[in-house]
Amino acid sequence: MRIGPHLIFDGQCREAFLAYREILGGELATLLTYGESPLAGNTDPRYHDRIVHATLRLGDGGELAGADVMPKDYARPRGFFVALTLEGAERARGIFAALAEGGEIGMPFQATFWSPGFGVLVDRFGIPLEVNAA
Repeated sequence: MRIGPHLIFDGQCREAFLAYREILGGELATLLTYGESPLAGNTDPRYHDRIVHATLRLGDGGELAGADVMPKDYARPRGFFVALTLEGAERARGIFAALAEGGEIGMPFQATFWSPGFGVLVDRFGIPLEVNAA
């Protein structure tokens, strides 16, 4: 079994996944709009540029999926964090700093009793994240 986060956005999926690719690396395997999909005929043309499916394949075999939902269906994510575990405290610190730009830091990146570096944030796209150094 594989478990992977599927992130939901209100029109920022393309921008978010381009940023995640730049920050985390990996391959942007899918970035499909509603207008390019079989759903185009059932989707208000105002929303044809929204992303119906995005996939970012990460180098370690991990994967992020994402999509834009219609404005009436969007709710800010709550009740979970996407946990990123990275090799090395300096790498984790750099990724934390990049993800925190324009976002909100809940716990600054710092050494803890379980890790040489850990921090909590909500990024500029509203996604709650924990960054942990292995």
